[in-house]
Amino acid sequence: MTDAATSADRPAAVEFHRVTKIYAPATPREYVAISDVSFTIPDIVDHGEISSFLGPSGCGKSTVLRLVAGLEPQHPPTSGTVHVLGRPILGPASDRGMVFQDYTSFDNRTVLDNVAFGLECQGMSRDDRHALARDWIAKVGLDPDRDGAKYPHELSGGMRQRVAIARTLVLRPRIILMDEPFGALDPATRLDMQDLLVALWREVQATVLFVTHSVEEAVYLGDRVFVMATTPGRIAEEIRLPAASAPARETQSQPWFHEQVQALHARMQRIEAEARRPNGRGG
Repeated sequence: MTDAATSADRPAAVEFHRVTKIYAPATPREYVAISDVSFTIPDIVDHGEISSFLGPSGCGKSTVLRLVAGLEPQHPPTSGTVHVLGRPILGPASDRGMVFQDYTSFDNRTVLDNVAFGLECQGMSRDDRHALARDWIAKVGLDPDRDGAKYPHELSGGMRQRVAIARTLVLRPRIILMDEPFGALDPATRLDMQDLLVALWREVQATVLFVTHSVEEAVYLGDRVFVMATTPGRIAEEIRLPAASAPARETQSQPWFHEQVQALHARMQRIEAEARRPNGRGG
């Protein structure tokens, strides 16, 4: 039996069905963040998939991610259903891990203890959690001996995001949620982090939902790209893409990459133009 056939028999990794989220409903501050959003991301056996969510500010990308994470105030939806691995979301759980744009390390903990934090919460012994944490510190390109004893304020931005990724992946969640995790990094470091993410994703074989403003990043990382529009936030288009088979710098020079990036830039320009129209919606 093929992976595709087996995956079809499994519950979807993530499924949204006609999901709407309204903040402060029935008040003067009422705001529709997303409206009638539906999509399905399959749970691909022994592989996983990276889905990029691309769109202008205010289109609800982060709302989608936080609904999957089960985080308030985004969770629960105002209407519609969100399922992960066939089950409704009741709140945060260990089958989902999230990496934020802001560096979220605990300032009073060393790198080693930051990475081991989730394992500590699970009750793992000190020796076992430190051994696993050291492995993951190395996997994200840091030195367990030199960097493990440092505190977050002693690290660069790129190093702090490596710590955040290690802290998430050491728990081996089935679903990895990433909210513009590389947005604050310089261009060269950002490309390095994209390559690191692809390498680690292949190892953990998880489903990744990746929010970004960058068309280039969405195309390089995404097996599929969900293009979102605004006023209200909604899925405008779902695009399947070939998997990148080379590092980010090399991929960016390939003709197919340029074609996809140009097409998506044009699509984004149309979406932004539609949002500026008086009724906020285009044809």
